[in-house]
Amino acid sequence: MTEVTLLEEVVADTPHGDRLRGCMQCGSCGGSCPNGAEMDHTPRALFAMLFAGQRDEVLSSNTMWQCVSCYSCTTRCPREIPITDLMYTLKRMAVGAGVARHSDAIALARVFTNMVERYGRSFEFGIATRYLLLHHPVAALKNAGLGLKMYGHGRMSLRPTRIESLDELHAIVDEARTIEFAERNPGGVTW
Repeated sequence: MTEVTLLEEVVADTPHGDRLRGCMQCGSCGGSCPNGAEMDHTPRALFAMLFAGQRDEVLSSNTMWQCVSCYSCTTRCPREIPITDLMYTLKRMAVGAGVARHSDAIALARVFTNMVERYGRSFEFGIATRYLLLHHPVAALKNAGLGLKMYGHGRMSLRPTRIESLDELHAIVDEARTIEFAERNPGGVTW
């Protein structure tokens, strides 16, 4: 039995991921990335590592965690490779492989998702305080002044507001999860 490569997994798990095979290593993605300086590998270099079969190096890279999802790379790619979507796939795979524990993005995403599920929208004060207090309590104290300034200028509310049709949002999210599960498990096998 032949082992499936990370490249094959990524291609299969990303909409239009097969376009990655057409990457000509032009560097447009890295050159258009506003956060490229924070990445340990440019997207182009990360894709070369994928082609070279460097599973551990790719999944432990910070590149996908530094992606700000602006889609500049995707819109500028001459081969129409869905680079931002590939970054999301790599994030999921890194989490699944258990090598993304060092990333604050996971904790922040969990807090954000919880707030959206509870209120139907982002609640900045709740996200900031819950995330910082749980994961970076010293930073919470350092940022208290900024939070007070934002509140003073009407830029942050201390109380969340719920959307009117929260049950409809939950129905949409549940349907999206059902569709995702069906796409990931075409045989409908559950354990």
